[in-house]
Amino acid sequence: MNIQCPTPAHEDEVVLLGHGAGGRLTGELLDQLVLPAVGGGTGPLEDAALLPGHPGLVMSTDSFVVSPLFFPGGDIGSLAVHGTVNDLAMRGAWPLALSVSLIVEEGLPLAELRAVMESLGKAAQDAGVPVITGDTKVVGRGAADRLFINTTGVGQRHELLAPSAALARPGDAVLLSGPIGLHGTTVLSTRENLGFEGDIASDSRPLHRLVRALAPLGDAVHVLRDPTRGGLAAALNEIARDSSAAVEIEESAVPVPEAVASACDLLGLDPLVVANEGCLVAFVDADAAQDALTAMRSLPEGAQAVRIGEVLREGLPERVTLRTLVGARRIVEMPLGEQLPRIC
Repeated sequence: MNIQCPTPAHEDEVVLLGHGAGGRLTGELLDQLVLPAVGGGTGPLEDAALLPGHPGLVMSTDSFVVSPLFFPGGDIGSLAVHGTVNDLAMRGAWPLALSVSLIVEEGLPLAELRAVMESLGKAAQDAGVPVITGDTKVVGRGAADRLFINTTGVGQRHELLAPSAALARPGDAVLLSGPIGLHGTTVLSTRENLGFEGDIASDSRPLHRLVRALAPLGDAVHVLRDPTRGGLAAALNEIARDSSAAVEIEESAVPVPEAVASACDLLGLDPLVVANEGCLVAFVDADAAQDALTAMRSLPEGAQAVRIGEVLREGLPERVTLRTLVGARRIVEMPLGEQLPRIC
């Protein structure tokens, strides 16, 4: 679904509007500027793309600008590896190789850069994926904020898996592999010295082994998505849009850690729109839901997997609803912008 926006007085306003924004604003920027310029197609925007002529290979690229560079549970180095590995995994792929490019601001202490790179290397080693190429650029003071990292990953699809955001079907069970809101609230609390970081830590971790555990279910696994920027709300809305589906989730079933709920209450945030870096959403055949939960719970990263909702057989398509604790329903909107910038 293309969303039209008013024509600004100056072209520069489009860039300023879209810069750092998630949800609808990023969609408008992609639809109206980026995709037409590069000859992009009209299909769903997936976490990773199939390589033309090589349907078994998947490729993804991402840039990481998180601030601060270090936070409880991770740092920009490990996050860069986990984010790219997870984007490949959401297309049913096992990571084969990574590239890493650094943009370093002049004056960044070498000790900090060394700590980031050691963390990045360890994360890649733990994930079993080699870093095979890269690049480093140093820019003047003020031209970047300390350190930005770009990663590109190539993966091999599991033979039985072919998930896509466009494949949700009526009757599908909606599964969530773990609690939400940990990464975004941890980074924000660390950045702003709010004090919550003593009680929570980012959930940043790789999910490719979790996806491998789901591979035996084959085509019963329809959709995989990691709810990063825009959180669970954005992920579900993107799936509902691309599949023309009506999705409903139960508020009581969505796991929100107490510290996350407290932080969100204080800051006026909805946990559904807070970013995650270590959980996934899966849409699977209802008959395979229990087997999928058993498979996910067999691994540490899926130990708290739960069923949170379903794709309705009747209802308005391209809509996500939440059944509240008192039994009412409310619409879960696509986030208008990114409430927590610089979290990945």
